[in-house]
Order: sequence, then structure tokens, then C-alpha cells
Amino acid sequence: MNSYAFAALAHIQILVLPVGPIPRAAFEKYAAEIRTFDSIRLGDIPTGMKDERARFMPSPLSSGYLYLSYPSHPAPPRHISLSLFRPSHFTLGIIGVAACSSSYSLASALEQFENTVLDISPEGSTFPLAKVCFAFEDEESVGSTGLGHALPGIVSIPSVMGNKKLYIGTLLADLCSHILAELGRVYHVLESPVGNEYLNSALFPTLPSPSEIPLSLSFGNLGYPSYSSQPELDSSSLAMPGIQIKRSSTAGPGVSHTASLIQRPSTLGPPGVRKRASAVGAVSSHGRLYKVLGDFFLLAGRTEDASLWYAEAIVLFKTGQDPVWHASVLEGMATVFVLDAWSAGQGLQSSVSNSGVKEPWADIYEQLTQAIALYHKAPVSSELSQDHSLLALTYCTAVMRQTSLLFCTWSTKGWGALAFASMLQPGSTSYMQKTTSDSSWTNLERISTVSGVSRSQIANTVSQAHGPWLLHLGSHERLTILQSMASIYSSLGYRRKEAFILREVISCIMDLIVCGREENDLLRKSDVGSAGMGNRSENGDEVSIVGKGAVGVRRNEVLEGNQSILKLLVRACKVLGIDLEAVCVAKATDDTSSEVGGEDNNGSAVEDLDGSADAAKESFGWPELQVGVIREAIAVAEALPAPDPLAVARISLSALRTMHSVLASTDQYHLYQTAGRALAAMRRRGDAPAVEYWAGNPIASLVLLPLALHRLPIENPCSILTAKSSATNSLLSGIIDPFLYNPRKSSGPQSKNLIVQGEPIELTITLRNPYVFDLEIQSISLSTTGVEFESSPISALVIPPNTLYPITIIGTAKTRGTLVFRGCIVQAPWGAPREFLLPVPTDADQNLFARRRSAVKCESGRTKYWGLDSRPWEKDGRRLSTLLPSLKKPPQFLQCVVVPEQPLLRIRWTSLTHGAVMLYNGEESTIRLTLENISALPIDFLRLSFEDSTIGPAQEALSEGELSVFETYETEYDLLHRKAFSWRNEREITNILPNQKVVLSVTCVGKVGCAHGTVHISYSQVSREHEEQMPASEVFYTRQLSYPVTVTVYHMLECHDLSLMPMVDVDYDDISLRASNSVIHLLPEVDDPAEWCLFAIDVRNTYGLPFEVTFEREQAETESAAVSSTVPPGSMSRIMLPVRKFRLPDNHISQPIPTLSDRQFVVGKSKLSIEEEQAQRELFWYREELLKIVSARWKETNGDRHGDLSLRQQRLTLPMLKALRTDVVQMDLTLIVDSPDGSPQELDYSGGKYIASPNEMLYLRVEVVNPSLSPLVMTLDLIFDPAEQVLSEGVSSNIAVGKLKPGETKAVEVPLCFLCTGRFEIGVEARIMGALKDSRVGTSRICISVREDG
Repeated sequence: MNSYAFAALAHIQILVLPVGPIPRAAFEKYAAEIRTFDSIRLGDIPTGMKDERARFMPSPLSSGYLYLSYPSHPAPPRHISLSLFRPSHFTLGIIGVAACSSSYSLASALEQFENTVLDISPEGSTFPLAKVCFAFEDEESVGSTGLGHALPGIVSIPSVMGNKKLYIGTLLADLCSHILAELGRVYHVLESPVGNEYLNSALFPTLPSPSEIPLSLSFGNLGYPSYSSQPELDSSSLAMPGIQIKRSSTAGPGVSHTASLIQRPSTLGPPGVRKRASAVGAVSSHGRLYKVLGDFFLLAGRTEDASLWYAEAIVLFKTGQDPVWHASVLEGMATVFVLDAWSAGQGLQSSVSNSGVKEPWADIYEQLTQAIALYHKAPVSSELSQDHSLLALTYCTAVMRQTSLLFCTWSTKGWGALAFASMLQPGSTSYMQKTTSDSSWTNLERISTVSGVSRSQIANTVSQAHGPWLLHLGSHERLTILQSMASIYSSLGYRRKEAFILREVISCIMDLIVCGREENDLLRKSDVGSAGMGNRSENGDEVSIVGKGAVGVRRNEVLEGNQSILKLLVRACKVLGIDLEAVCVAKATDDTSSEVGGEDNNGSAVEDLDGSADAAKESFGWPELQVGVIREAIAVAEALPAPDPLAVARISLSALRTMHSVLASTDQYHLYQTAGRALAAMRRRGDAPAVEYWAGNPIASLVLLPLALHRLPIENPCSILTAKSSATNSLLSGIIDPFLYNPRKSSGPQSKNLIVQGEPIELTITLRNPYVFDLEIQSISLSTTGVEFESSPISALVIPPNTLYPITIIGTAKTRGTLVFRGCIVQAPWGAPREFLLPVPTDADQNLFARRRSAVKCESGRTKYWGLDSRPWEKDGRRLSTLLPSLKKPPQFLQCVVVPEQPLLRIRWTSLTHGAVMLYNGEESTIRLTLENISALPIDFLRLSFEDSTIGPAQEALSEGELSVFETYETEYDLLHRKAFSWRNEREITNILPNQKVVLSVTCVGKVGCAHGTVHISYSQVSREHEEQMPASEVFYTRQLSYPVTVTVYHMLECHDLSLMPMVDVDYDDISLRASNSVIHLLPEVDDPAEWCLFAIDVRNTYGLPFEVTFEREQAETESAAVSSTVPPGSMSRIMLPVRKFRLPDNHISQPIPTLSDRQFVVGKSKLSIEEEQAQRELFWYREELLKIVSARWKETNGDRHGDLSLRQQRLTLPMLKALRTDVVQMDLTLIVDSPDGSPQELDYSGGKYIASPNEMLYLRVEVVNPSLSPLVMTLDLIFDPAEQVLSEGVSSNIAVGKLKPGETKAVEVPLCFLCTGRFEIGVEARIMGALKDSRVGTSRICISVREDG
């Protein structure tokens, strides 16, 4: 906005130039002191003029100001036509700044200053009106510079002067006085008839040259002397016939002094040859003259006079014949209004409040609107393009002035002193910058509400300057207009419009660069002439070829300004959603840059470890527009004054990195090839690689390949070296946890990655290429910390397009300790290496990433972001930072524990053929394994463990907890006591020396359901004497060698239908018929049938060969006995064996059913009563005791193969329990009959039953014996079957026996009679008096055969 200040029409432009060999720092210092004077009080300006030069001089008591501005360069020569139309556009004064020393005198400085002024002043130009040179004395040359010799046109300023600022202010006031004097002389020329005619001769007239003035009027010199540059001219030399000026209105004060100057009698001679003096200016209007007079008074700070003459000009311009000058008058009147308001509100510290309906600046705005409309519709009769250019310039300047009015009012929060100051001198206050520094929507809208000016109103106003008329402007003017528009849009927060204008700014700059390069080429070729011709090398460097065999010389390149253009380009592209800085320049101090998890350094969305950031990627902007802008950016970078291959490469690679998803295949190829050419050019020039890796995160995964099973080290606690090997620990490992659910076990640490020192390992790196071209990788290596790790990087790698490409890197850990794989270091061709970190996510990280991904997906498409907040990097930063917290823990990486060197075994020989063995169920076989130590380390620890196909299902069933207590015990018993594989000689081998061979013998037992098994041989070197200096560890490491075995088990014998019956109920005749074994010879051992029971079971042969089955009895207080039987193929045999009854102690059978593992059991699904639970326990313990007494084995009838026959599948029932268990009370039943002689005698007993006759009186004698250690009071219950055919005396239940002491015997007799023949059974049950009904303590029964011949 400094180029188009609102009050620029009232500014006197003074150009400050360096003169002579003055250092840049010294010039900037002195120039800054001069530029601090932005205004001069009218009262401080000296007024000593008496002729026409006093016309614009202020009165000594004037209270106004003269406003100064200091441009950086003078107006271009093509604008000389505006010298009368817009005098404030030109440099009215020039100040030279010189540093005098003993080697540089004042005369030299003055001469060089005069030459410099002549060089920058166009020929025939009226300006500058005054000039002066300030010579500052060098502090090192005090007294030797000759400053005491005063020369006209140069003012010396000694270094010893105390208050230089006051002196410089005085000199500036003197310079302004001479400028005002020269303005009076210029107007004196214009008020003549010739001057007025020329003032109305064209749309943009200039002062007449002396050759065009009639001789009668050209007496004297028409040149306009400058202050201190030329001798004073006589006032009579410029005297011309005056023009009678009549005011067309009565507004404003009288101008007697002005009129007296204007109505001076003419002293010129007769009229010229071309025109008569009486006709010159006769038909010319005075409107333009009044307008110029008002401009001069405005520059002189006399706003009242300026307003008066502007009003007079408005009256004459109302006819519409001169709209351009009319519009300029309106601009001047608007400026006068602001200056008067500034003078009135000079003491205000805040904005003026407006309580009325109409805004105070509304009139100014309307005047400027009218002026813009007049400029826009002004006809241009001249066919010269210069008039079109100047008219477009005045139109755009008026639009920017109106925009400045609104913008200053808006930025200063209303109409007031701050607004006046910013319109008068935009750089004098920083309040506007502070107000607009906060570009948030809330702040900008608050400013609009407070100021009463909306942002859209300002934007609509400034948009009027953009149109086809910009093409008529010169490059510099067009660039300045566009720059001001972009600055306003930026301050208003309209970033898209700013980007649109910035693209045109860059286009305008590049036009200037190209034109300047072409002009420079033409000049260089003209200088070379016939000596040679220009040429351009392959890489774009321009060389000069002088002749054959000559040396090519590259032109020196100037890089100054390139970065500013590129910054504009980046800013414009950012608004359009294009990040041209996505690929950064590698820092020279850092060898390798890092990027965690593949996340870009430009702040893109956090990519989770499985690509979660890509799940919610959303496009922004129009891809077609973005692709076009990228092409423009590359063209700009290639067309810079010095081609910048680094910028070209960065732009191309950034576009590939951020926009490859929307780029067509041809665009991707083009960008990749462009970047390659740029990087190649950098390499030829000798530049170091300066671009970091650009292709996103090429590492998809980093995986440590597991070691071979026979090489994998296994961590073990040192406690197992001293503890006994337990089968429970190995077989019940799947259920060793005593709790059915243990949350601590699931949340425990993950298993460690163990590798062995000095042994190679393999890591697989999966690379990805999302592009349509082959992606080249110069090198890729591992990034590790911890122990030393040696690996070779992979070079010259090419990844096919749109694929995942795995590679393998082999390395070796040199020492023991912890090895951490941070990620990979990747380097592209001619680029800098970059480290990509690959953290290993924890459960918490995965949960957080999943929540982030879900939140982004849920929010995507549902939330509207305001303006540029919808750009991907802005939107992701807002929502991810507010929805979920970030990770607080440092990332974890892939870690490996490097263990000491380990020995290595191999299986040299085995006794099995093809690793297979075939067995019968229960058969044993021996497997011999020959082991060889092929390492240089001895083995002093060797342990075997086994695994078979029956262990897994059993452990799974136990872990599910659905089995009953009895089934759980049987499953655990089968795991522990019926193992398919075992090593029975654990102490036979203790050490294996290097290159030594040993033989192991493993026993294999045929087990139904076992199809395969594995022998695991764990070994290690525990004792390491050479490593005693290492700290003691609580763990040691072993290796495991596994040998798989295929097992085939034939199930040939099955046991069914187990039964136990009391011997008193056994029919010996039936036994001789059904028994298929030698049980008959064992029957004589049964001395008392009441003390014995008969064990019977069926054995079926399902195989094709006969087997001999043997059942043995090993029972205390009885002799061992065995029965054998041959079971033919496909048949079944009944095996019988007498077993003496027994009774277990109450404390033994009351124990719960045990478990072989320390598991915690829950309450069963079916709740049992106390009696049922007690019965279950009793059945379990009696069955266990029975299986200890009775065992079975088998043998091939015609062979040597043999084995055990399991009886654990058999179940014991309550009737069996009654037959097996002896009672608490012993009872003996006897039937007695009276003999003929009257004495009682026992009935005949034969074949296990009594023989009786019907209708005969008998006596049932019951003898009760108490063998326990405590007295018992009992009752008896009699049971007859069938009861209706038996007649007894007395009651049959609750027959009192009385109290029996320990060892005492009592007898009870009951008379009875059988009423018919047949088979009868009589049972007696003894009960303890007062006990439960079913709590019997003894029972006995007899069988009676009643027949007529008894």
C-alpha cells in the first residue's frame, strides 16, 4: 500500500541518491536520517521570494504541513506525459548523499552528483525542480576533507556537528522552499495563452518546448532552473501575456494576490509566425489550468486554496467534455477532505465515533466512485498506445486510492485519527500491522463490525482494478498494482484471491525476466560481433564460442531474487492445496534425517503403523487446476535469471510425493524425468546432493526372519539345573496355571527375539512403490542401536511400479547384549540419505490408532471446515489434535537379545526306518538316536522332552474345564502314567565334547490314538569358565533338536462288561460252563464265600491273530493268583478271578477325588447331594484299590511280542461296590430244623443253597458279630423273596439285637415255614438304632431250594 497511499496527491517526492564511493551501510544510515522527516511545518519553510515564485509560498503563520515521500526510483520516462496532469507522480527534488574524505573532495562529489541527475532525468522533463547534495564528513578524515570551501549545489555536514537531525530538517525545509518557488515559475508559464493552449492540446499535455513557442513569446530561456544548479534567471525572461481569469463561482475566499500575479501586463513582443498571439488560447478552457493550480496548492499544503480552485475546475468540467481531468479533480478534492480532517483530528487518540446514519467517509467514497466511473468511460481519441497506458494507470490508481480509503478505515477500526495517519503516511504507524496480524476469521469479522466497513466491500472495490486494462500498463506499473492487490487480499484474509493475484504477479515478473534476458542476449551478441557467436550447452549454461578449439566460458549467474520469487510461488500454491516444500533440502550438518513411522516432516496426518493415515485421505481443490499450477511452477523455476535445478527438482518431487494419487501416468513420468534432469545438472556442476528422500515412506515392514528350529535359542531359568525333572511340569504345561482364567498371563510381556552371537540372521524389508514408473534406490541399509551389528547395504535397487518389493539383508551381531532395529536408511540417486523409523505398536498404540482411524472416518464428509481450514494438513491437525490425545510413551522398536555362542548338535543316525514305528496297544519299543556335536563348544547340559498326538487334545479338554472330576483325574492319569515316549536313563550322558558322538535310547509305548510324536533334545553349555568376568545371570539358553516319529498303534484287545458278585451268590455249575479260563482250580481257595467276591470281565479280540491274556491278583493276606486265556481272532472270552473282599477306612474314602495338577476347580454344573458325593468318592477309591489288586497283560500266542492291558476304562457301580466291600457288622445265617430226636440240626447245604421241604417248621438263626472297636446298638430287618409264600413268627423289621460290645456275638432265631416249593431267598440287614433308614452296617442272604423230596 505504500506505492498507492491515499494522500499521494499531496506528497512531494524526493529521491535520495548515493554519490561517489560511499559505503552501502553509511548510505543507508544517512538516508534513514533523511527519511525520518515525512512532513515539514509550513511555518518552517523560508519565504523570501517576491516575484511569481512566491505564488505557492506559505505565510509565516501557516499551521499546515508539507508532506514528503521518498521513492526508491524516479518515474519512468514513458510517464512524462503525466507531468502536468499528475505532478505528484514525479520526483520534485533530488538529494545526493556523499561521504567526503581526504581522497574524495567536494568538487568531485558535486560533479558526480550533477552527472547522475542528468542520467536519471529524461530529456525535456520539467522535473526535478530542485536538487542538492549532502556531503557527510567521514569520522576518520576530520579536518582533511576541505569542507570549509563552500560550493553552490552541495552542503557539507561535519562529523563533529552535535544535532545533525535539526540541521538536516532545516536543509529539507530550504529544499522544499525552492521546490515551491519552481512550482510558481511553472504555473507562470502555464497561465500564459501559449501555455494554456498546450495544456488543452492533448489528453495528457506537457509543457511547451522553446522551439514551439512563437518568437515574440520565446524571448529569453524557457528552461526551468533548479535550486543551486543554475544561475538565477531574470524574472522578465519568463514574463508572458497574462490571461484574464474569471471565476465561475462565488465559493471560496478572494484571491487578490493570485489575481494580481495572473493579470500582470505582458511585455512580450509580437506574435510568432505560426499563430497569432491574439488567437493563442482564445478557445481553450481554463478548467485544466484551475485543476493544475489546485494540484500545486495541494502539494504546497494550502488545502483551502486547493479546494477553491478544484471547485472552480469542477464547474467548468461539468459539461462532460473532459472526463479524465474531471476525475482527477474529484481525486484531489477527496484528498483535501482527508487532509482537513487530519488537521481537525490531530489530537485524537482513538477513532471518531459516528452516531449518524451516514458514514463520515461516505462523501469521499462517492467522489472517488464518480472519479473511477469517469476514468472508466473516458474516450481516447488518440491512436497512441501511450494514452491508453496512461489512462489505464490513472484508472487503477483511482481504484487503489478508493481501496486505501476503505482499507485504512477498516484496519484502524473506524474513522478517526489513526485512519487519517494511515491514509496520509502508511508507514508512519504500525497499528494497522498489529490489527491485521491476527488473520483469524473471528478477529477479521470483529474489525468489520467495529469499523463499519465489511471485508467484501473492500474486496469488491479493489477487484475493479483487475481487468483487461492491466495489459495496457507497463510491466513495472502492472507489477505494482498486482502486488498491492495481493497485499490487500492477504490482509483481508482472502487467501484464494491472494493466490490468484500472486500467480499473475509471478507471471509479470517472469515476463520482465525473459524480456531482460533477450535484451541482454542482443547486447552481448552485438558486442561479440564477428568474433564468435553465443551458444547454450546441454545443461542450460550459456557459453561463448570464440573459434575452433577455443575455451567455452560460462556466464556468471546472479541468484539474487530467485528465492523471493520461489517464496511467492510456494505461498500461492499452498492456498491451492499444493505443497511445493514437501521435499525439503537436506541440512549440511546432519548426515541423515529421520522420519518416525513414515510420517512426513511437513506435518501430514499421522500415519499409523498399518497405514491408518491413508484410510481417511481426502482430496482438496481441483486436480486439473493443481496439475496446471505445478507445470507453471516448474516453468517459472526453469526460467529464473539463473536456472535453479534444485528448485526444479524440489517442485517436481514434491508434486510426486503429495499428488501422485491424482496425477496421470504421463504427468508422473514427466515430473520424474524433469527431476532427474535437474539433479543430473546439479551433479555436473559439482553441487552436493541437497534433496532429501522424496518418495514418501518406502518401508512397508521390517521383519526378523525366525531362525531354524534347531538353531533357535530358548531361555530357561537356572533353577531347572538343580530341580528334579518332573513329568507334571512337561505334560501338564498347558494347564499348569492353577487358575482357569488368569488376566496377568494374557497381559504379560511378549516373547523375546533371541539371536546368537556370531551367527548370521536374516531380515526381510518390504518396500513399496506407489508410482507408475520404476523407483530407483541408490542404497538401503539398516539403522540399529545397541550392540555392534555388521551388515552390508543393498545398492542399485529398482522397485517395479505399483508393487510391494521384498528384499533380504543378512547381518551378524558381534557381541552379546540388546540389539535394536530402529528402521532403515534409504538414499535415492543424487539425494541425501534419510532414516525411516519403524516402531512396533503396543496394544495401547493399536487401540489409539484404531480410535483415531474410526474418528476420522466418522468425521469425514460430515463436518464442514471453513475456507482453507479444509486443506489436508490443516484439517488433520485440527481434528486429530482435539479428538484424541497423542501418544505420550516413546516409540518401541524391534528388539533382539543377543545370547552367547551356543553349541550345535545333529542327529547322525537313528534305529527307525523312515522315522516310523508300528506297535500293539500297550507294547514297548526302544528307539536309538545317535547325536554328534558339530560345534567347537562342549555340551554339559542335556535333557529330553516328548510330545505326541494324544497330549494336545487332552490338555485342551483339561483347559476347557468341562470335564467331571472323575474324567479329569483319568485324563491327567493317562498323561502322567501312560506316556507314549520316555527316557529312562537320564543320567547316562552328562557331557558331549566337540565332534563327539553319543547314543540315546528312548522308550516308545503303544497308545491308542497316538499317530505321531516328537522327541525334543534340549542342550546347552552351562559352565563357561572363560566368561567368569561376565555378571551372573538368572537364565541360561539352550537349543532344541527335534526328531519326529510316525507311530502306528493297532488296537487288538478290548475289555467289556466288568462285574463283581459275592461268592455266596455264585452258581459253581454256571461258572464251569461260562468261564474260559482256569478259575476252577482257584475255587478251593475260597474258604468262606461270604469273605470273597468274583471278578469277571469280557475280553474281545478285534485283530487277526490270537492273543493270550493273563489276569493277576496281588492282594494282601492272600496268595498271588493268575488266570490265563487265549482269545482267538474275532471272539470274546470271559475272564473270572476270585478277589477277597476288603473295606477301606472311613477317613480314606471321605477324601475328595484328587487332581494330579495344581488346578483350581469350580463348582460342577450338576450339584450333588452329600450322600451322592460320598457315594461317588467311595466308588472312586474302591475302584483305585481294585485296579491295584488286579492287573492284566497280553502276549502273542505264536510270538514274543507282549504288553500291558489297561483296565482303567472300566467303571465300578454300586452293586459291585456292595459285592467288593465287607460290612461293618458280620452276620451268619443258618437254617435249623428239629431232628426226630428233638435236637436242632442244620439243613442240608449243597451247591451254595439250602435244601428244604414245604410246610416244615424251620428256624432262621442269625449270628451278629461286632468286629469294630466301638459298641453298637443294632436292629435287624428280614427280607423274604417271595414274601407271600413265607410264613414267619413275629415282626420282620426292627428286630432288636441289643448292644454289642466290641468283639461280642449275639444270635437271633426266627421261626418260619415255606408254603410251597420253589427257590427262595432270605436276606438280613443290620442297622444302627436311631440312624437313617438307608444306613445299614451289614447284610447277608441265603438261597433255599424248597422241594418235596427235601
